[in-house]
Amino acid sequence: MLESLHISNYALIDRIDIAFHPGFNVITGETGAGKSIILGALSLILGGRADTRVVSDPTRRSVIEAVFTVDGYDELKAYCRDADIEWDDERCILRREIAPAGRSRAFINDSPVPLSKLQGVAMRLIDIHSQHQNQLLSTAEFQLMVIDTLAGNKDKLAVYTTRYNALRDAIRRLKAARIRVEKNREDEEFTRYQLEQLEDLALQPGEQEELENEKEILNNLSSIKESLGRAISALSYDDTNAVDLLGIASDACDSLEDVLPKDDDIPGRLESARIDIADIASTLEDIDGQLAADPSRLDAIDDRLNTIYTLCHKHHLENGDELIALRETLSKKLEDLDNSGEILADLEKEARRAKALARETALEISESRKKEATIFAENLRKAATPLGMKNLRVEVEVAPADMNPTGIDAVRFMVAFNKNQPLMPVGDTASGGEISRLMLSIKTIIASRMSLPSIIFDEIDTGVSGDVANRMALMMREIAKSIQVTTITHLPQVASKGDTQYKVYKEDDDQATHTRIRQLTPEERIDAVAEMLGGSEVDEAARQAAISLLKNK
Repeated sequence: MLESLHISNYALIDRIDIAFHPGFNVITGETGAGKSIILGALSLILGGRADTRVVSDPTRRSVIEAVFTVDGYDELKAYCRDADIEWDDERCILRREIAPAGRSRAFINDSPVPLSKLQGVAMRLIDIHSQHQNQLLSTAEFQLMVIDTLAGNKDKLAVYTTRYNALRDAIRRLKAARIRVEKNREDEEFTRYQLEQLEDLALQPGEQEELENEKEILNNLSSIKESLGRAISALSYDDTNAVDLLGIASDACDSLEDVLPKDDDIPGRLESARIDIADIASTLEDIDGQLAADPSRLDAIDDRLNTIYTLCHKHHLENGDELIALRETLSKKLEDLDNSGEILADLEKEARRAKALARETALEISESRKKEATIFAENLRKAATPLGMKNLRVEVEVAPADMNPTGIDAVRFMVAFNKNQPLMPVGDTASGGEISRLMLSIKTIIASRMSLPSIIFDEIDTGVSGDVANRMALMMREIAKSIQVTTITHLPQVASKGDTQYKVYKEDDDQATHTRIRQLTPEERIDAVAEMLGGSEVDEAARQAAISLLKNK
């Protein structure tokens, strides 16, 4: 359950700390006192959008922290462990901080976490039913969610989502393949012509670079051969060439055996150097011998390079290697075209198989929805009838629909509030007060089937009064026997049924107006309920009526 809530530097709240209790908590206060501000702060714990305008003091951050008791909550424990979230067997602390500059940070048990993880934990700890959520009752998405929740379709829907996504992917690939084949057929003649040109060229990897290097050598042949000649002469042909000089030096050192250090082996090193130089000279002679002025070779290289350059320009490519890649692409394109019938057949088979698997799961989900729809309609009628809806009739339609991300069903809540009234979609016939009562009944049914520890109702009793309000309060009190319930209300019938009552009020100091909240004592509750009954002037009659309401829980 929600054990405590701390809010600081948030809108009109400089600092409040609220301790909540098990059972049925009620929060009351005049309109504009700040009840919605507290609820807005708490919604940040559930991952709501952070707005820097709520940071009242720009010199410090806004902090919202909620502490929940979680002992024995195995489902949340398993989720946290799977999500690599630090776990405490007794308490779970959720915190949101908003810096004046706008940065928002989330924490679980004092460890920073992504906002998505904070949301994942919070949604397993508390449900906030705000006033605008009453309008969700008329939406197909909410109605479907209710049926799926009660039918326990969570795991089946996860399997269906995987299979449906696989089906969409298979269909997407099949459509793309069909478009590609059609386009390739239109371009087939031109593609074959392009491929024929590239195959005739028979270009090899790296060939362009080799040809360009060879051309560079042939264009500078006389200069190259002159340099080679000078190098060869210096090494082995001149009268004072390097090979002979090294030989003379080696012979001279042989006679200095008693003078030179033996470990240095200078004669041997000189002989080794002479051999290396002689080998280099021989290599240069070979290269020189291979270089011959051949005008026909230069012309052949120019012709081939021009062909390569022309094709590169034609296909908007950089070099010959890219031409080779294009050749392979065109070849694969024609190969696929030749095998297109077989390829499309395989993709069609894969799409049919994916559709069959998705439909198999969708049918299982549909059956569970139809079964639950009948049960839920009767349970909703029973739950809502005591709330001033004695003639209520409910039917949940589960109609066939095209396969979509939620299955193959269209769910619609049909209701009639009067005896002679035909069944109509709930959004077309229910008043605001009727919507509130139906939503409370739905929440009651859902709460009995889920392990959610805490629920907050924000003026769910809007639009009702008198005995109906009293019955709604009793219903919330009944829910509170199994989970913690907190409700924000303006109705004395509801406020009086709470186990614990809090009052939200405004207080001024020299600088600003602040929202405060405090738990009321039994005596203070009498005055608070009496004010709700009789207005700001509380007389003895109002006090006695309040005492009667508080006693009659």
